[in-house]
Amino acid sequence: MGTGSLAPGVRAGGGNTGWLWMSSCNLGLPVLSISFLIWLLLAAPGAQAAGYKTCPTTKPGMLNVHLLPHTHDDVGWLKTVDQYYYGMDPHLLTFMPIVMSDVQHASVQYILDSVIYSLLNDPTRRFIYVEMAFFSRWWKQQTNVTQDAVRNLVRQGRLEFVNGGWVMNDEAATHYGAIVDQMTLGLRFLQDTFGSDGLPRVAWHIDPFGHSREQASLFAQMGFDGFFLGRIDYQDKFNRKRKLKMEELWRASASLKPPAADLFTGVLPNNYNPPKDLCWDVLCTDPPVVDDPTSPEFNANKLVDYFLNLASSQKKYYRTNHTVMTMGSDFQYENANMWFKNMDKLIRLVNEQQQANGSKVHVLYSTPSCYLWELNKANLTWTVKEDDFFPYADGPHMFWTGYFSSRPALKRYERLSYNFLQVCNQLEALVGPEAKVGPYGSGDSAPLNEAMAVLQHHDAVTGTARQNVVNDYAKQLAAGWGPCEVLVSNALARLSLYKQNFSFCREINISICPASQTSEHFRVIIYNPVGRKVDLMVRLPVSEGIFLVKDPNDRRISSNVVMVPSAYSKTYQWELLFPASVPALGFSIYSVNKMSGHNHQAHNLTARPKKSKSRVLVIENKYIRATFDSDTGLLRKIENLEQNISLPVRQGFFWYNASAGDEESPQASGAYIFRPSHRKPLPVSHWAQVTLVKRHPGSNPSICV
Repeated sequence: MGTGSLAPGVRAGGGNTGWLWMSSCNLGLPVLSISFLIWLLLAAPGAQAAGYKTCPTTKPGMLNVHLLPHTHDDVGWLKTVDQYYYGMDPHLLTFMPIVMSDVQHASVQYILDSVIYSLLNDPTRRFIYVEMAFFSRWWKQQTNVTQDAVRNLVRQGRLEFVNGGWVMNDEAATHYGAIVDQMTLGLRFLQDTFGSDGLPRVAWHIDPFGHSREQASLFAQMGFDGFFLGRIDYQDKFNRKRKLKMEELWRASASLKPPAADLFTGVLPNNYNPPKDLCWDVLCTDPPVVDDPTSPEFNANKLVDYFLNLASSQKKYYRTNHTVMTMGSDFQYENANMWFKNMDKLIRLVNEQQQANGSKVHVLYSTPSCYLWELNKANLTWTVKEDDFFPYADGPHMFWTGYFSSRPALKRYERLSYNFLQVCNQLEALVGPEAKVGPYGSGDSAPLNEAMAVLQHHDAVTGTARQNVVNDYAKQLAAGWGPCEVLVSNALARLSLYKQNFSFCREINISICPASQTSEHFRVIIYNPVGRKVDLMVRLPVSEGIFLVKDPNDRRISSNVVMVPSAYSKTYQWELLFPASVPALGFSIYSVNKMSGHNHQAHNLTARPKKSKSRVLVIENKYIRATFDSDTGLLRKIENLEQNISLPVRQGFFWYNASAGDEESPQASGAYIFRPSHRKPLPVSHWAQVTLVKRHPGSNPSICV
């Protein structure tokens, strides 16, 4: 690892210092087909300065232990979002006798109720909160009196928002544009609700399964002053402790000039859990602090001695006289009094009694930003990290790479929904209020925006949630499409001057589109959301027949009807293919008319071609030629025709058998962890059936052979 200059706040090797800135003709139903080619980056609010002045006082010359009271509230995982918020047990919905639930007890509404009550009872207490998907829901249900009290807690820095996104997003299976959108949604809520007092200064990703430099780059460009992580590879963590590199500067971009993507980054000592034997939540079994010396259960001295040894041991791995302890974990603080009462006792016993006896340990309620502020004041030089924290493993044979591909259908649906959301957002911006209230009813992009934000959660798009939760995620997306479809219909009706009903083909991925399959005449509107002209091939499910396609200038264009295997039966279906060109940030309208007669030649596509060793299967255009083996059907050669380059290719299809655990490790392969039972993959097949569909040179342009 090298060294270099740092963003305002800390300094890297080289001696550069800086201060942390506190700172359709008729004619039937038209079909809307959308070109999914979008990316979008929105600016997110940066951090503000005012919050650091609310930090508690520390003691120079002592080891200051910053207790960070927190809860980690997954926006769906073992239970759905609503089940987590309200505290529902999903088994109770089955109306079947249950002996014991295997799903964690959790209720976010009670957590927030309890935490606010406990904070109001003692002005020294502090708490941090992360997921705005939950907090915004809770906030809307509060009285004006409670809201005013919470605003005061935020203003005092005793309730601090960290990260501030709608969720704590995954960093591997997500698209960066969707990350920015979900962060924007959460930060906008905080800005609108609390002003600059509520804007986070620290990024907090304690549970995602590995970390990418691009995520850190995004956080730096959003204006965060620091970034704290929970999960890193167990071997990496061991070495970092040994080399005192648990805290570094992350130079997160190779293309942006420093310090644009530089971000101070710290690895928390215990992932995000409390230290061993110091968990005082209703879900924990550790003993409480008994400080009455007359009680036979008196254990205060023993616990304090243990804490002091723990703090001294932890200090060995960090470079300043400050260290942190995360006091909380998954869905904890439903009874916040249990946590705070025991921490109150611990703080008093250490600071009053032990310091009087010469202890050099000082304990305080704190927050990640206040800890970061103390590190800044230490004015140290920090080493620089430039790569990812991937892949993540928490032990031998435990690489968390399975979620890169788990539940691919949900991953695909998330991407399609993100693309459609951007189309919805663009048309809303182009048309204005008439897109929301128009001839097709009331449209709204907010439901899909929020559903998409939820899907960025590190147990959502990753595919690591339980199946009933995954179903709920998909249900949220589907519900969000409806209001956006109305909005898009209103907008396109105004822009195109067509007033017929629009039809959206949600099941086009399995070649189902009732409008195009049942209409004799229809129009296709193709919208292009990117800033350049796009040429594409449109594919629409149709009924058997011959079709005439005309472009926006009413000129006939070539088209083909091909047969494809049905996705839901052992029959074949027909698809209409035609080329389309769409201007940048615009749309094109193509008309389709079904002609009389049948496309008998298309039927011939169902016949399996006879094998012939002399038959060579070739697909080519003016740039590239691909040659397939006549016996196996597998790709064998690719040629660059412009540069006269030929590249031999070996193609195969293989699979890994999942491990169920073995003598080396009981770890099984699953949604989180990819672990094959053998080092070499097994072949799926040694051949592939290939059907070559070509246009007959002298045929009607709408016929394929």
